[in-house]
Amino acid sequence: MLVQPHILTKALDAALSTGADFADIFLEDTYSSQLTVLNSKPEQAIVGQLYGAGIRLFFGHEIVYVTTNDLSETGLVKAALNAAQSRGTGGAKKSMPLLQVPFDTIHTYGEKPWEMNRDRKFQWLNAIDQHSRARNSAVTQVEAGLNEKFQRVQIANSKGLMAYDERAYSRIRMNTFVEHNGVKESSSEDEGHMGTSEIYDQINLKELAEQTVDRAMMLTTAAYAPAGEMPVVIDNAFGGVIFHEACGHGLETTSVAKDASVFCGKLGQKIAHESVTAIDDGTIENGWGSLNMDDEGNKTKKTTLIENGVLKSYIVDEMGSRQTGYEITGSGRRQSYKYAPASRMRNTFIAAGKDTFEDMIRDVDYGLYAKKMGGGSVNPGTGDYNFQVGEAYIIRNGRIEEAVKGACLIGRGIDTLGKITKVSNDLKLARGMCGSVSGSIPAAVGQPQILVSSLMVGGRAK
Repeated sequence: MLVQPHILTKALDAALSTGADFADIFLEDTYSSQLTVLNSKPEQAIVGQLYGAGIRLFFGHEIVYVTTNDLSETGLVKAALNAAQSRGTGGAKKSMPLLQVPFDTIHTYGEKPWEMNRDRKFQWLNAIDQHSRARNSAVTQVEAGLNEKFQRVQIANSKGLMAYDERAYSRIRMNTFVEHNGVKESSSEDEGHMGTSEIYDQINLKELAEQTVDRAMMLTTAAYAPAGEMPVVIDNAFGGVIFHEACGHGLETTSVAKDASVFCGKLGQKIAHESVTAIDDGTIENGWGSLNMDDEGNKTKKTTLIENGVLKSYIVDEMGSRQTGYEITGSGRRQSYKYAPASRMRNTFIAAGKDTFEDMIRDVDYGLYAKKMGGGSVNPGTGDYNFQVGEAYIIRNGRIEEAVKGACLIGRGIDTLGKITKVSNDLKLARGMCGSVSGSIPAAVGQPQILVSSLMVGGRAK
């Protein structure tokens, strides 16, 4: 896909021809595949390719962004001129000579998605279906799918940067539906990483399928959760979605630069309990949200957001740095060339603490153990959130007791940070897709188990 430097230089000069003070070009060639098994047989096999370029111009703090599928010299220069002439009236500038950044990756990839036999992939999905149905006769339907993406990108900007990267993503998912004594329930699970799909030869798909069935069956007999304020122990891995949504988005300069975040102006201030250290790390080998470089060509890094309760950094992209003066953190991300980049999280998690999960449970006389989090909604400006709990149990007299369903957690991110009194030593990360102004991107969330001293639980029971 590589476009020659002299063509990129001509396009960048065209972008600067009416007074823009910065321009960059993001070129993309992405192969994607989606396979699905339903009703115990292959249901769909969709393969696609995304090919194009996005050209971005800065006029001070204003952005002009255009896209094109024509990556010829004529096509790129025309698109760049259209962008320049739509806004600028100043004198022409010249881009700096392009200097290629050496391609260097910390990730290990195997067979490309188009190189691997499709029958092998359907064997994994069929195994999920068969293990699920064999687990319990109450299973009425199983949907299993495999999503793969292999992305090649080339980035050049008027400051002289030219860089290339390759990203591979693979994610297997399942939805299981059961009916028991007239009660219908469902449960879902997934497994994925930044990398290619041969990993599923080593993953215990039987165990994954059986866990999903057992959770769905548990929900058919569980009572409804109680409502009210109480201590809540939130499990590790996807439990970190609360920090990601209710706090992480408020730390992105996408919000901070607009003064639309509750965390504005709080650098160096204590915003969380001293047991809380939070990190946004793009450098984890084959991590779901990792990158070699971000979608602006900046090298990714490990960023400590909160250290012992004190706010240390925001999540900063190129424009966010211009608007706020904060150092770029290598966090400019986008779904594809169709979107201009914005400051986005990568692998975002609360770091491991010194407590144990068992001690947390023993500390609670009556409360809720949120073992598996579901979806929810958040107001990024205030951090107010409402999250469903997919699997939950009552804690009574320091012990995990009966399962309950229908629980949700209601709170405000900055308040919840201050009520985290214990953080376990068992850190785990989980995969998710994060949506924002620059589209949907792979982002990992995570934490050890945490104890929140008081949190509003929504439920039906008294």
